[in-house]
Amino acid sequence: MNYHLFALVNGWAGSHDPIDDLFEWAATWLIFVMAALTVVPGRVLIRPGARTVPLRVGASLVLALGIGQAVGRLAHEPRPFQTHVVHQLIPHAADASMPSDHATVAFALAVAVWVFLSRPWGIALTVLATVIGFARVWTGVHYPGDIAAGALIGAAAVTLIVTGERLARRVRESRRASSP
Repeated sequence: MNYHLFALVNGWAGSHDPIDDLFEWAATWLIFVMAALTVVPGRVLIRPGARTVPLRVGASLVLALGIGQAVGRLAHEPRPFQTHVVHQLIPHAADASMPSDHATVAFALAVAVWVFLSRPWGIALTVLATVIGFARVWTGVHYPGDIAAGALIGAAAVTLIVTGERLARRVRESRRASSP
């Protein structure tokens, strides 16, 4: 099914040059726009004294990339262009396909902004992350499952950060309550 979804999306690639150009740009450069859109509203929306937001977003990114690297080593799936005839529109190394690093970072940023900073900005970034994921499939460098895995890893990393914060808060409260 993963290949069939890939073939459905990638099968349209190479037919319409302006659309290909748009998705080539999105697959390569939109991640940098997302990063800028994370920083700019963050500077505006973070209240004075709320310095933990950038740390939480950064921790989410680092954790997501670490999990993604571990998954990539455990499930070394070849890229579509290594095993099939595809419309590969952008160059890419023949390394592990699963999970997509672009999708992992994009969805980790989107979910982290949604949870730690601003729901509307998080929704907007989730739309951009989805476009990046679609573009990575369109350009022939990832399967849809690679994108889904990156999205899940990005969301899981943010969830782990939130869970860790809650656990740390409970431990601190428990220690305060037991102190004389």
